[in-house]
Amino acid sequence: MTGIESRSVSWWSVHEFITDLVAQANALPVAGTPSWCAMDDADPRKLLALAVAGEHHVLRMETAQEARAEASKVVAASADWPKIAAEIRSRSAFRAANPWAKRVVQA
Repeated sequence: MTGIESRSVSWWSVHEFITDLVAQANALPVAGTPSWCAMDDADPRKLLALAVAGEHHVLRMETAQEARAEASKVVAASADWPKIAAEIRSRSAFRAANPWAKRVVQA
């Protein structure tokens, strides 16, 4: 892997791919069930059942990334961040210029 690669996931693309594969298989057990465990490890349907189960994880990843994007928009809109940054810089500059004004915690 070279350069910067997007970590964005698309459940729908995975779903379409898996759906096409599942349509070619018959009697696909759910991964981890006794019937799945009893399958021969060389049976390609055993691996396909794992892929079907993995599709759920991709869906969770996609919904989580959507939630994070929405949360970041809410945080960005929740305050005047440039004003807050200016206040922090101003306070830091004041404290650097006036070390005597630093708070002292007394026990």
